[in-house]
Formats: sequence, C-alpha cells, structure tokens
Amino acid sequence: MDRHESDDAPRVELTPAAAGLLRRLREAHGPLMFHQSGGCCDGSAPMCYPEGEFRTGDSDVLLASLTVDGVAEPITFWMSRSQYEVWSHTRLIVDVVPGRGSGFSLEAPEGVRFLIRSRMVGA
Repeated sequence: MDRHESDDAPRVELTPAAAGLLRRLREAHGPLMFHQSGGCCDGSAPMCYPEGEFRTGDSDVLLASLTVDGVAEPITFWMSRSQYEVWSHTRLIVDVVPGRGSGFSLEAPEGVRFLIRSRMVGA
C-alpha cells in the first residue's frame, strides 16, 4: 500500500467540539495536521501539529484530508503503518475532552485533549 489515502482506509470524522477547536487552533497556528503513532505515552490520542512540523515517511499512512468549515485547507490525518494495521477496520472519530494531553500537541495549553473514539465498519 502506498502512503496516500485508499478506498479501504478507515474513514476519519470530527465531532463538532473537535471541529470547533481545530478552527481556533488554525487561527492561532496556521495550517494543521494530525499524526497518531500509538506510542507508549499517548495511546489513542492523535497529536495535532502545524502542517509539516511532524515529518511523515514510508512508515506512515495518510488516512484522510479532513474538511472543516471555516478552515481554508484540509487537515491531514496520518497514522503509523503499525497502528493502521490494528485500526484498519474501524471508523475513527476525533473528539475533544477536558484534560491535559501531550505537551507536543497544539491543544495542550487549552486544557483539553484530542482522543479517538472508534466504531467497527464492514463487519
């Protein structure tokens, strides 16, 4: 599989709360991207960065280019290939909840964190 979106890639959605936060983050930081690595520290928390700040490579899969009302450009959503193999049959829903996430993700100073909710698809 290549590094770009494919027809069998899981669909990624945003809750209204996540879309609202992304509008505020876009205004403050410019174009945005997500990356979900599934690393030991943040589990299922997708990390939000200024677009291009997190370097993606052959070990990453582009799952979606998310359209958010009020944001001029799509927000890309990347996942590490190893995580993709685990999550490939799920619909990913990006939500936001109170609490402190990673200090590296743009929403951390807001007192909230992004997280993934999921639903099985195609079963």
